Amino acid sequence: MKAAVDDQHERPADVTDGAVLAAGKMSEALETLERARGHLYSFHQLVGEADLKLDEVIELLREEGAHPRAEELERELVGRNVLAGRWTFQVVEEFDDGYWSVFRAQERALREALVGGRRHVYEAEMKARRRTHRHPAHTVRP
Repeated sequence: MKAAVDDQHERPADVTDGAVLAAGKMSEALETLERARGHLYSFHQLVGEADLKLDEVIELLREEGAHPRAEELERELVGRNVLAGRWTFQVVEEFDDGYWSVFRAQERALREALVGGRRHVYEAEMKARRRTHRHPAHTVRP
């Protein structure tokens, strides 16, 4: 007897184990990319925070009479591109508009082709195999 999964995650008829596995691996790859994207946004925010802290350093140097050092920091670092011609917001936008968007579209297209567009079929089947039937904390649905 096949273990029950909820209707949203049920394997369409005639879909092979290999197709479910391939769709699941592609979704896992997308999840990893989403984590990388989060780190890119962290990078964006941290670089911005560091740039704003330079204002405080420059102000403190000026108060100490170290005007040449303050002017050098202001000239060399405040508002500087992190990559040629780009601030971090531009790096994030280019990533989002390019690789990330294409990756997401390809993941969706693969799911459509292999498992009728359903998400997490592999995981739903794993849940069905691993849960303790008739246990109140192991139900199929909320």
